[in-house]
Amino acid sequence: MPYVDSDGTSIYYERHGSGPAIMFVHGSGGHHAAWWQQVAALRDEFTVITFDLRGFGKSDSSMAEFDGQDFPGDVVAVLDHEDLTDVMLVGQSIGSVAALRAALLRPERVSSVVLGHSLGGISHAELKELAAADRAEAVKLPVIDRLLTKPFQQDRADLTFLFQQMGTFNVARMQDLRNLDTNGPSLEEIEASGVKVAFLAGEKDAVLGVKTVTRAHELLTGSHLEIVPGAPHSMYWETPGPYNEAVARLRRTLTAPKEVA
Repeated sequence: MPYVDSDGTSIYYERHGSGPAIMFVHGSGGHHAAWWQQVAALRDEFTVITFDLRGFGKSDSSMAEFDGQDFPGDVVAVLDHEDLTDVMLVGQSIGSVAALRAALLRPERVSSVVLGHSLGGISHAELKELAAADRAEAVKLPVIDRLLTKPFQQDRADLTFLFQQMGTFNVARMQDLRNLDTNGPSLEEIEASGVKVAFLAGEKDAVLGVKTVTRAHELLTGSHLEIVPGAPHSMYWETPGPYNEAVARLRRTLTAPKEVA
């Protein structure tokens, strides 16, 4: 599978299937292989792009520190190298921040962004306050309990173990990542871009509450909202069926009107 240069950094990516394009942007514990349940389910109908942000998986991890401000460029590098257009970017947690910023950098290539379990780093005082309150409650829990439900951990000890092992392939850790939310886009900038935005969250997300996500949807004119019943923060892993259905439904219906030159 190919690599692409992102401002001097080697970024690994994979392309599967054919059809309308979906590009997944992983979170702090993931990498390209974390999307195994999505690739297998979606590649017959869609072109599915997975990749590793710098510091993760098979991408260059030799840098002394990891700056979240570099992540959108990694997304853009793959978009440009594959000459993709009308792409739906699907972010997971911190990956949503990179996805939204990449979409604003390349609105001619990205028609829509799905912010999975994240507000995408939107710069808005009320939303930042709500998200901070959610995080203050989340940090009281063990990390695994923030990401997967207790019943899943008990019933699927095998998949829970594999989930935890995924992160061991990464050099970057959440505590190493700098500037993730620095200088985020405003609601007005997002609305002016023409890129459609959907918020996708789980009812049992212990990191970002449903009320907070719903408020973001209310504030962002024209946005879409999908709340999956019973799903946790790492919905793509624990409840792949409903997650995949939501992603496919959004890819089929979510398009952005483009101005004619």
